[in-house]
Amino acid sequence: MRLSLTVNGEARVLELDPRTTLLDMLREHLRLTGSKKGCDHGQCGACTVLVEGRRLYSCLSLAVMHEGEAVTTIEGIGGKDALHPMQRAFLRHDGFQCGYCTPGQICSAIAVLEEMAAGRPSHATEDLEAAPPLTDAELRERMSGNLCRCAAYPNIIAAIREVAGA
Repeated sequence: MRLSLTVNGEARVLELDPRTTLLDMLREHLRLTGSKKGCDHGQCGACTVLVEGRRLYSCLSLAVMHEGEAVTTIEGIGGKDALHPMQRAFLRHDGFQCGYCTPGQICSAIAVLEEMAAGRPSHATEDLEAAPPLTDAELRERMSGNLCRCAAYPNIIAAIREVAGA
């Protein structure tokens, strides 16, 4: 199938087998290898990317489902000369160890702050009428779909809080 979408701000047209996942399209067809294939079952979050600004496990989504949409991978967030604030905070707070989960963690963390700014509650949000609070419990719940085998969780939360201005 022919697929047209925008990846990291660049219009792309590809011919793909309709069974190709978004993750495999990114890694194998576009050579954007920042998003990782961890579990390939949507359980670890290493493949998290942003689609139309919302986080998504790219291993669970077929590429053809995203016709005309904008996909942002870790390669499209900041760069060598101008890191995204979340990337700088992860570096400052040592929010990674082996680094395998870091691209997905960063994409997720950026989306978490946008979700909270939009007032979207999580399962940990107690007052559904008020803006979600920037508590560790709230952030942990929102980031719970991204696993880190090295257990850098406290540092990841500290990085997110820094970017949020807390």
